[in-house]
Amino acid sequence: MAISPVDFASLLCSRLCHDLLSPVGALNNGLELLADETDPEMRARCMELLSESARVSANKLKFFRLAFGAAGGFGERVDAREAQVAIQGLLGDNKRLTLDWVIERTELTKSAIKVLLNLSMIAGDALVRGGRLTIGAEDNDGLTEIVLHAEGPRVVLDPELRETLVSGGASEAITPRAAAAYLVHAIAAEAGGSVVVSEGEDGSILFGATLPSSR
Repeated sequence: MAISPVDFASLLCSRLCHDLLSPVGALNNGLELLADETDPEMRARCMELLSESARVSANKLKFFRLAFGAAGGFGERVDAREAQVAIQGLLGDNKRLTLDWVIERTELTKSAIKVLLNLSMIAGDALVRGGRLTIGAEDNDGLTEIVLHAEGPRVVLDPELRETLVSGGASEAITPRAAAAYLVHAIAAEAGGSVVVSEGEDGSILFGATLPSSR
């Protein structure tokens, strides 16, 4: 990688801490309120909020474990349904967002799974007012082709993320927010694959990645 392993680990840890701060902070606040609250109705409401925050935190941790960590066992391929569940857990709470899963493959390589998950997170964030995210992947002639189509009333992709996905960006300028984009680029580049990002005439964004299906 153009970025040193230590620097990339720092970027990734910063991104994870940022994303987990809100639900974990809500847990802490809820516990403090619960400790001082005596009204049964308010205590019940606090418990609901605690349960929701705990669920969101768990879903994010499951997603990050698969997207960034060594989840999936010791085999070279991972059940694609694990990725589907992780994406639904991360993005499913957005009632304005519709997820279409059009992957028929039961298994994908670990590299493909990580690319798929990280692109899904980036594409989901780009749908700032909701919309539809279609996620597809298939193997053709020794290659795994991953395609995500994000369409909605307002689709915004930060230029830094676009540049980092396609070219890796300038190592000295990459921020924690772009850690997932850099990981996608690095996995594809190391495998001899590629990443493309293109905009449709309707304002939608198409994310594509090609990887050898054996890596």
